[in-house]
Amino acid sequence: MTITPHTELVRRLADDFTALQDAVLADMNGVCAPEIAAALQDEALVGPVTVVLAHADVLARGAVRQAELSSQPPERLRRLRAHARRMRRARSQAEARYKKERARQVGRRPRPTDPLELRVVRAAFRPAYDENLRQELRGRGLPDGTPQAPEGDLARWAWERETGVRQLPARVRELCDCDDEAFVGALLLDAREEENPYLQHDAVVERWARHTRTALAWGRYAIGQAEREAAACAPTVRRTPLEALDDAYQDAAVLAARCREAQLRATALRDRMQAALATGPGGELVGECRAAALARFAEVQPEAWHRVREVTTWHRADCPEQADGCPHCHRALAAVLADSLPDGMDEDDDAGRPEEDLDVTYGDRYALLTDLPDSAVVAVADAAAGDDSALCGYGWAAEDGATGHGDSLASSSGEAEIIGICAAALSLLDHHKDAPVVVLCDSVPAVKAVDAALSAGDAEAARRVCVFPESRDLMHRLVRHRHRVQVRWLKGHVGHELNEAADALARFALRRVTGRIPSGAVRREEARILRSLGREPGPLSVAAWARVSLSCAWAGRNLSIP
Repeated sequence: MTITPHTELVRRLADDFTALQDAVLADMNGVCAPEIAAALQDEALVGPVTVVLAHADVLARGAVRQAELSSQPPERLRRLRAHARRMRRARSQAEARYKKERARQVGRRPRPTDPLELRVVRAAFRPAYDENLRQELRGRGLPDGTPQAPEGDLARWAWERETGVRQLPARVRELCDCDDEAFVGALLLDAREEENPYLQHDAVVERWARHTRTALAWGRYAIGQAEREAAACAPTVRRTPLEALDDAYQDAAVLAARCREAQLRATALRDRMQAALATGPGGELVGECRAAALARFAEVQPEAWHRVREVTTWHRADCPEQADGCPHCHRALAAVLADSLPDGMDEDDDAGRPEEDLDVTYGDRYALLTDLPDSAVVAVADAAAGDDSALCGYGWAAEDGATGHGDSLASSSGEAEIIGICAAALSLLDHHKDAPVVVLCDSVPAVKAVDAALSAGDAEAARRVCVFPESRDLMHRLVRHRHRVQVRWLKGHVGHELNEAADALARFALRRVTGRIPSGAVRREEARILRSLGREPGPLSVAAWARVSLSCAWAGRNLSIP
């Protein structure tokens, strides 16, 4: 920590969440004492400031939403919205400052560089190198089959051997051993009832950071339930639902702060692990394991090792960074090897490629309709999700003129799109008893998740995206009809008539459930939308369906995935 005249003040602010939040808000509003404003610039508070602003940002947006639903005077609503904008701007600036400070710290930290040959082998022959490293680790007492990704786990392995972190207190062991749903439940109790100090333990903190996104989603779920109830009531009887909405926002604000704190603590743990590798006996042990794995690789694949030695020797002859160990050159050399290796030598190369590269034909397979039987019923589904609340709207439009829309709760836009897909398919299955049903959607994650569940005949295949019970129930119902249903990707917002109709209906459904359309105007607004889309009862005209088919074919030729 930088030594300043305000060291004691900085320490006090770092230890007192309420005092730090009061100081940050005062500074944001220009009424902060000079010595406190100076203390807030200390690098030790860069991370904690992002925590308090995450909390305050959620509360500010919650105040706006409650005011909207309680018919506050326009002037008060304007002030609340202006405050929320300032809060969001302050939060963004604090996050940017944290990233800048983090980059500065990482840049000045000494980082030992592995030999160039080892780094090239690791980049060009990842599966083979990993297997040799696994064998070396097992030989040193690591349980068979772990770690699954040796390079990623070496720092943790050395850290645990050196610190004895696996000798855990009983409460920490409970958090390590429980399943994911129970762990998320512990995070919700931490936010809503009493802070759990065991989450900060080195054995738990990374799991805490990984699961905060799911915990935040359940916070938005509670907001969505309360918001839906409040919007459904007449303004004169909203007092109790608005109190529930305030409670939900208070919990969500704590979840947001704890989420940011978990991320900071996990980053600090990784920094300590790397420092231990650089200076402690664990680093020597890891270096020995890597060198031994490289020797195993050279023995098992002599031809590949010969090529590695050739390209590294050639490279060092004129590399300007040779004195520093060529710290950034291994990726380029691995690419040279990939281009020059004989067929078959780079097996399992797909393991390191990004998912979008492996799916370059995704658009072809999921946008064209030329392979469908004439009896197939085709619809397009879309969804619209809110910001703070888990409330979402979905809509769909079919080639036979049928449309539908509704609202639900979703943890992400992908889950909202899944709800729209399922709702469209189930409705069409009811009205077309024998025909196959094809639902198009412009969300790649949603299409992949539903397709995986239909292919496996198991709704649990979509469990990663389907977090809430609403989507899981719909998915279980849809899987029963998996032999009659297909779901395909369609490039969105390219003038596709059915896609535009589904999008308009989804946005209408979200506005309706959040109370942004007066109850007396709902039917008129729905009729207006359908008229504007030309969606009168009855099938699409031949000309309109031709436009749809051309749009699908055009999307299939565009292989980029959003």
